[in-house]
Amino acid sequence: MSDFSTEFRLPKGCPNCGSHRMRVSQARNPDDKVFCSSCNTYVCLYREAEDRLDNDPKSQSEEMIEKATNKDERELPPKHS
Repeated sequence: MSDFSTEFRLPKGCPNCGSHRMRVSQARNPDDKVFCSSCNTYVCLYREAEDRLDNDPKSQSEEMIEKATNKDERELPPKHS
């Protein structure tokens, strides 16, 4: 993926290496592919990642980790509906 990407954390890790760090284009279009930042494995589409972030149950510690890790998302353009 090019330098025009942003990283974020998903609650469920990469199926290949287990990393929670993911990468998507800065445009964050619903059909953009999400890749693992560690091994570059395709994980899902961005709309599926948004669903996981919004709907997957999280422990309190997992939620705190995601808030801290994904805090830079506020600087990105709004999510697509």
